[in-house]
Amino acid sequence: MPTPAEQLDAFSAIHGYLVCIDSDGCAFDTMGIKQRECFCPWMIEAFGLQPVAAAARECKEFADLFSRTRGANRHITIKRILTELLPSHPLVKARGFEVPQLAHYFAWVNDPRSLLSNEGLKKSIAAAATAEERTELAHVLTWSERVNWSVEEIVKGIPPFPGVRAVLQQLTGRADVVVVSATPLEALLREWEEHEITSYAGLICGQEMGTKAEHIAAVSRDLPRDRVLMVGDAPGDLEASKANGVLFFPIVPGEEEVYWRTLLDEGLARFFDGSYCGSYEQSLLDAFDRALPESPPWEEKT
Repeated sequence: MPTPAEQLDAFSAIHGYLVCIDSDGCAFDTMGIKQRECFCPWMIEAFGLQPVAAAARECKEFADLFSRTRGANRHITIKRILTELLPSHPLVKARGFEVPQLAHYFAWVNDPRSLLSNEGLKKSIAAAATAEERTELAHVLTWSERVNWSVEEIVKGIPPFPGVRAVLQQLTGRADVVVVSATPLEALLREWEEHEITSYAGLICGQEMGTKAEHIAAVSRDLPRDRVLMVGDAPGDLEASKANGVLFFPIVPGEEEVYWRTLLDEGLARFFDGSYCGSYEQSLLDAFDRALPESPPWEEKT
């Protein structure tokens, strides 16, 4: 059986149009439960944040659900929380809590050569230059594996947002569909298969296959840029589309059902008739930008 990377390399669009769709928080209403019930409790335990647990929860929700880093890779947001958000939180300052700083881990996150996944961590652990580096990265790997286990145990039975299936049906025979996600592939396959929509996707791409920008570049290589549409709910999705010069349709957080209906009722028609790019797309991007602030609310209060 081909590896995920081989599947990505072998993919070729056959319909002349391509729609890339993010999964967590975009096609499925899974981001909230994953962050609150799976990521956050294990983050508090793994990084010793129990004395400031309330602040840690607030930082995690802002970073992963309600800000410009919504939908980013788990390691990028953990670094942001530990280096930026949590140290600046009023509760942390009031209690004089020293937020742990993991120099080897942060260097790994910052290294553009790093594959920000469990497999990437394992490779870096094996290649670690010191016992301290090895121990630190192994600790992070344990946290990440516990998160994956928790997601598998807890996140079940959550259907796609209303409108998703109708959009997929509308695309059948007219455009190739590829799932583009930073979620581990195993979790993606489980969720799409559980709700019997896997057949609509020509390929499902998870974090093991690279970044979202790399996914889009690989699957759209033979198509004109105005015949490729990325549907996403996070700034990282928009950045991935911009990196490839393709169109973007935002599923605005908190208004997911409205925007899936908008995509079905007018967005797809504009995509296929060539009138999507320009003022129509920009009006959607403006609404998306307003929905996700850069600064946390506690900075506005100080």
